Order: sequence, then C-alpha cells, then structure tokens
Amino acid sequence: MIKQVPLEELNMRMERFRTVMSQYNPGWEMAVIFSKINMYYFTGTMQEGMLLIPRDDEAVLWVRRSYERAEDESLFPLIRPMGSYRDAVGSYKNLPDTIYLETYFVPLAMFQRFQKYFPFKNVKPLDMIIAKLRSLKSNYELEKIKRAGEVHRRVLEERVPEILEEGMSEAELATRLFSVMVEEGHQGISRFSMFDTEMAVGNICFGESSIYPTYFNGPGGCYGLSPAVPLLGSRERRLKKGDLVFIDMGCGVDGYHTDKTMTYMFGSSLPDEAVEEHKKCVDIQNKIASMLKPGAIPACIYKDIMDSLDEKFLENFMGFGKRRVKFLGHGIGLQVDEMPVIAEGFNEPLKEGMVLALEPKKGIEKVGMVGIENTFIVTGQGGKCITGDNPGLIPLY
Repeated sequence: MIKQVPLEELNMRMERFRTVMSQYNPGWEMAVIFSKINMYYFTGTMQEGMLLIPRDDEAVLWVRRSYERAEDESLFPLIRPMGSYRDAVGSYKNLPDTIYLETYFVPLAMFQRFQKYFPFKNVKPLDMIIAKLRSLKSNYELEKIKRAGEVHRRVLEERVPEILEEGMSEAELATRLFSVMVEEGHQGISRFSMFDTEMAVGNICFGESSIYPTYFNGPGGCYGLSPAVPLLGSRERRLKKGDLVFIDMGCGVDGYHTDKTMTYMFGSSLPDEAVEEHKKCVDIQNKIASMLKPGAIPACIYKDIMDSLDEKFLENFMGFGKRRVKFLGHGIGLQVDEMPVIAEGFNEPLKEGMVLALEPKKGIEKVGMVGIENTFIVTGQGGKCITGDNPGLIPLY
C-alpha cells in the first residue's frame, strides 16, 4: 500500500517556501530543485527529474523517470512527463536571468545540460533556504520521527544484547543488526547531506576500532571492511571478553530519521576511568537537552558546555587524537545531518518542533569511544528524548 504525503502537508511546505524565499530574496522569480530528498520533501515522491517553482505561477514536477510511479505516489497538483529538458522549457516564456538552485548538490555537468535549454545567466544558492524550512518539523513529520525513535530504542536497548556473542566479527554483528532493524521497521538506509554519503547500518565497532580514523564527520571511528569500503565493520576484529561494543547508527521510517549511539560492556566491566568518562558524557547530554528550548541559541549552548569542561576532559573529547569534531549535536530529519547544529556560528534561535541529535563522546586509548547519542524534540520544557533513556555501557556479563 502506497503511503502518500497528505496534500495539505505538501501545500503547507510550498507556501512556507514561497514566504521564506520572498523574505530572504525579495526579487526571486524562479527556483529549481533536482535532488531527490528535496523533491520528496515538496512533492512526496523522488524521481529523476526536476521541480520548477516560478514565483508567480504554479510549481510543476517534471519527471523523466518514472512518471507513472510519480503519479501513483504523489498528491502534488501538477506532475508532467518529460524526455529531456527540451520538453519542459516550451512551457515557460520570458525566463528570468537568475535561477535559484541547490548549489551544494548539482554537479557542473548536470547544470550545463540544464542550461542548454534553460539559458539562465546567473545562479544563486537555494540550499540554506531549504535547510531552514526542513529544520522545523510539522506534526506529520514529528510522528514519523517518533516512530523511528521507538524502533531505535527497541533495537539498541533491548535486542542487541540478545545478538552479541563471543567470537562474532564486527561485520557479522552489522549484518545481523541490519536484519533486526528492518524487521522492527527501519527503512533499510540512512541518508546524509554530506556529499556522497549513505549508510545501510552505521559504525559497528569493538574496542579500539571505534577510535580509528575515518572520513566521516563524527567523533567515532570504524575500521570497516576495507579501504574501498570503510563501512559496516571488520571481518577480522572479533568480539572478546572485556571489549567495549560501540554502535552508532541512524534509523529511518518513511524517510525520517533518528540518530542513536549505544555502548555495551561485554564479558566484564571497563576500566574505572572509562566508566567515569562515559558518565560525564551522559551528564553533558542531559545538560544540553535541558537547554533545548525555543529561543535558545545553538552557538551559546555550545560555548556554555565547552567552557564548563576542564582541560583534561577536553583531551580526546568529541573524537580521538587529531581527529575531533567541533559540534555537540545536529539537526535530523529526512537526512541524518541537518540544521541546526550545536556549534559555533549557528546563531539563529531554536524553535519548538525542531529535532536534534546530541552526541557527547570521548575517545579513550586502548578502550575505544565512550559516550552516548540520542534524538530530542525541542519543547518549552527542554529537549524531549524520543530514542530511549538507557545511559549506555550496558553490562553483558
């Protein structure tokens, strides 16, 4: 059965887009969306094609493939087929000089093919406008995110302890975990705005592999399968008594994600220092969560937290060695890494209905990455956690 995004939801998003565009770019005349994620946000389907939005006319979803599927899936008012951009351009007279598009996403060659038929002279970015729109979730979106959060909680807090067994490899845990996630309701993929990044599972690590360097912009690490596939987990690294187990993964339902990290102590407790540093990370998460109220400034939250931490604790906080990240949390929705970010430079106030993942973590030599991550909704009473309240380092011995 096809799950269609309600027409009133799509209309509301387009109306908000036009309002915000006119606020930040008063002279805009036309915008175009190519990315499948943003196309889904505005139309309820993700196809090969483009969404053209004139300022003073109705938006049209032009579909190369598959028009039939778009018609089945989407309640968007105007969907038309096209074989190439040539088929679409005839519907527009007196094209403006300037087009707004997703400059973070559209490759130069793709734009040149588009410009061959739509000869715009100037290009301006659309990315931050859409990021602002998507950062504030509707009730429809919040329900999807809450469902993802419940799947996440159930799997990482209840089912993983049943899966872990001595001698299994990281890769084996990853494949078993993926099966369980999908069984529980996960959509099977986690999407990121970071260029060229999608994941089926996440960082699945035993011990020191969780602090191994990766290209991924997060505090944790992962050996992965090989240099060609630095994902899932190693086939060689096997679980043994005394290991820290570190699982950092997204969970999605109908496109919408939550993010969660859970840790486990397998066979015996970790060193006292590691346990204490983990508890500090949990305390930091809870403190940040209490600050997630409408009007709070993300950059101020970041500064308040970082200024409160002593120099010794800051060593290897939010990473390990030279590979450390400069944020404490991030927005989440149709992609795992959205706005706003709890980091310097993010000065727009939080609004009720925004959703953020908080992930204070700390690398410990010869142990791995301790800490926690959960997903929270901004409310007047502070952040409401929707991915569970287990503090992590679950003892399995």
